[in-house]
Amino acid sequence: MRYAITAFTITFVLLLGVLVVTSTVPNPDTSQKNEVSGFEKKGGDILPMASIQKALPTSAQTANTEDTIRTYRWYRVTKVIDGDTFVVAMDGKNVTVRLIGIDTPETVDPRKTVQCFGREASEKAREILSDRLVRLETDPSQGELDKYGRLLAYAFPENGTNVASYLIAEGYGHEYTYNLPYKYQMGFKAAEERARANKRGLWADDACATINDLRGRYSPPAGSIPTHALATYECSRNAYNCSDFSTQAEAQQAFESCGGSENDIHKLDSDRDGEVCEGLP
Repeated sequence: MRYAITAFTITFVLLLGVLVVTSTVPNPDTSQKNEVSGFEKKGGDILPMASIQKALPTSAQTANTEDTIRTYRWYRVTKVIDGDTFVVAMDGKNVTVRLIGIDTPETVDPRKTVQCFGREASEKAREILSDRLVRLETDPSQGELDKYGRLLAYAFPENGTNVASYLIAEGYGHEYTYNLPYKYQMGFKAAEERARANKRGLWADDACATINDLRGRYSPPAGSIPTHALATYECSRNAYNCSDFSTQAEAQQAFESCGGSENDIHKLDSDRDGEVCEGLP
C-alpha cells in the first residue's frame, strides 16, 4: 500500500511539472511580433530604425516612415579648373563637371586672355571645393553632357550650399541660361540681382570695365554649336536684324547672349519658338 501511494505521488508531481513547463513556453507568433516591433530588418539583421536614421545625412531623413529613406552618393573633388568647372573621382575615373546656370570669367582657355575677375572666381571655387565631398544633381532639361563631354550638374558640398548660387550671389560669376529654363533658374537670377544691387565682386564699380565678355560661352547640351564665343553684343537696345549675321548660328549666339526669349530686344525670333533667323544658312 505504501509503495502504491508513493508511485501515485511521483506520477502526480511529474504531471504537474509538465503542465507548468508547457504554460511558460511563449507563443511563437507573439514572440516574433514583439521582437521586431519598431525595427527594420535588413539582410537578416534586425536594426533599430533610429539607428538607420541616425546613420544618414540630416537632409536624407524623413518623418514619413512609409517613404523610402533617401541616400546620396558623394564624390571627392580632385581638381578645380576654374570658377564653374571641376573634376571629381567617380567610380575609379576622373569626371569633369560643368556647373549648370552659371558662367564665370575665363582663366584657362589658351585662346583667350585671363578675363576680369577670373582669378578671383577660380580661387573662390578652389576654396570651397578643393578636396571636398560634393553631391551632384543633374537636370533633365539641360541634358547630361555638354559638347565637350563634361557632366552638366549642380554641386552641393556637405553643408548643403548650392555652389553656383553662392558664386553668383557673391559676384564671382553671372547667371546663364543657354536655351531652356532649368530647375534653379529663378533663384540664380535673384542671386545675380542681389549681387548687382550690392556691387559684389565683378559688379563693383572698380572691378571690371565691362562684363559683356563673360556672356555667350556656356557650353550647352549637344545640338546647337555657338560660333562666336568671343563676341560681345549690344543688348540694351534694338541694334541688329537677321541681315547683320552671316549664319543662323551667329544670330542665335547674339540672341542667347542677350537673354534669349526673355529679352529678345532685337526681335530676331519672329515666331517665338526659340530659333532665330531661320532663313539664314
